[in-house]
Amino acid sequence: MLDGQHRNPGAPSLCVSPVHAHTQQSSVLLCSLLQFRRTKVRERIPTSDSDLDSSDGEDDDRVLRQRLAAALVHFVGMQLQPGALRVCLCTLRILSRERHALTPLASDTALLTLARLGGLSSPPPSHDEDVARALKALCNVIYSSQRAQERASALRLLTALSRRLKEGLGAPAPPSGRFYELRLLFLLTALRPELREQLKQERGVSLLTATLEQCLSLRCPEGHEVLTDHTAPPVSKDVSAHAMEVLKVLFNVTLGARRQEPDEEDAALYRHLAAVLRHCLLLPCDGEERTEELQGHTVNVLSVLPLRCLDVLLSGHLVHSSHWWEGLNMDCVHALLLFMDRRLDRGLKLKQKLTPVLNLLTESCRVHREIRHYLRQQILPPLRDVSCRPEQEATRRGRLARLMTHVDTDVKHCAAELLFVLCKENVRRFVKYTGYGNAAGLLAARGLLGGGNVGATEGRYSSDSDSDTEEYRRVKARVNLVTGRVEEEQPDPMEGMTDEEKEAEARRLVALFDRLSRDEIIQPVGVTAEGRLAPLRGAQRNRSPAEESASEEESDDD
Repeated sequence: MLDGQHRNPGAPSLCVSPVHAHTQQSSVLLCSLLQFRRTKVRERIPTSDSDLDSSDGEDDDRVLRQRLAAALVHFVGMQLQPGALRVCLCTLRILSRERHALTPLASDTALLTLARLGGLSSPPPSHDEDVARALKALCNVIYSSQRAQERASALRLLTALSRRLKEGLGAPAPPSGRFYELRLLFLLTALRPELREQLKQERGVSLLTATLEQCLSLRCPEGHEVLTDHTAPPVSKDVSAHAMEVLKVLFNVTLGARRQEPDEEDAALYRHLAAVLRHCLLLPCDGEERTEELQGHTVNVLSVLPLRCLDVLLSGHLVHSSHWWEGLNMDCVHALLLFMDRRLDRGLKLKQKLTPVLNLLTESCRVHREIRHYLRQQILPPLRDVSCRPEQEATRRGRLARLMTHVDTDVKHCAAELLFVLCKENVRRFVKYTGYGNAAGLLAARGLLGGGNVGATEGRYSSDSDSDTEEYRRVKARVNLVTGRVEEEQPDPMEGMTDEEKEAEARRLVALFDRLSRDEIIQPVGVTAEGRLAPLRGAQRNRSPAEESASEEESDDD
């Protein structure tokens, strides 16, 4: 067994390798698992609570399914004619979707039999369809059964899969069943954290990068640049599907790499991977949806790589660049910007779909000033028209400003953080471009409601200034900092009132706020010396008798 546990010497095993525990999880990883469930696994879910109590007929049905699954596992382990083997594997694949039939399929014998027929421990059957059917069934069982996941880890299926990938790198064409081998590798590394760490320790990043290069037929000379054939046709559906499976496994294996300082060898490895990912971002696929899907998985991997290794994203030759800035190729950054636009337009599943690219752009801006300069021109160009609120604009600034008050905390934080970094974490500039009402959430979280800046310490930004346009300077004095726009002049509500009437109106307002506070409808807060919001306590207890009397009179009048 793993991690120092006792292992039965007689237990079947494919191979032996060390395993280390790793417990990180990710919303992106969870999203991929849910996608697998929707497309590949169709469990029979009870329609009511009463269905959970199996009747005698259901018990008989469950027993029959389990016996059929056990019998089929026995049969496919024998020498069968191709036609008989095909029928048995088709039936096993169907049964692997049924939770009532999983018990015999989660046994060591069944897992090893399916692995053998899938080519993981011996030469696979002659028909590629049979290999795919065995691996499909194995994927379904691993996904649906926790016991199967545990036994797959103990049986060293991961090492067998790694060996298959290495063997396939030297072949002129990917071996049969490659897609489902990658799918099985994704499930194992997604569901078993220790297998994630094991694959990483066994140079899994290098292996998967080479697999991705083979899948996309890339030429990678020395250095960190991929030679791209700009006349090549769009990537086919099958090739892009294989590439996305590799990217999903790469995300699992590199999860947490950003929080670690890589040594020289790992840094070179991640830079080479980033160069391949740069190619993936710019790669057209057969269909816009397929292209965006490939870019989404690429962004997920880039978002977990060490930031200092992302400088290769700007290393493309300018001769082929359609977007450049300060002498650098910005095609990759522009592709990320357009990808963000599409995800903003859709407005669906923003936490899973949008936050990875927002985080990637934000952290890249913090580390690479050229990226920040380019994105600032694209997202926060100099202000000219301030006649409407920032969140009402149809621009990139407007769409991101709308997200700053989103109900999902992660979404609004990521959107605000990107704009804040583009403003070099300068509070005055941030309020200028977004309005104080939109900016208050992030400023409160950072303790900056009282003013002040953190850019000098956290972002290490340059000292270039933010020049106002002539149009903005003409109306600057009339801009409402709360809304971020020029407001129409409103008549004075107290015009014509005597001092006594004004004082009475002020007392009435104080009494109204007092009632709202005592009824816990609102809670008065103030800004502390640290620049954070804090409840105001004790103010009501210190009121004078006259104020108490006025409050009671106002309450009676209402």
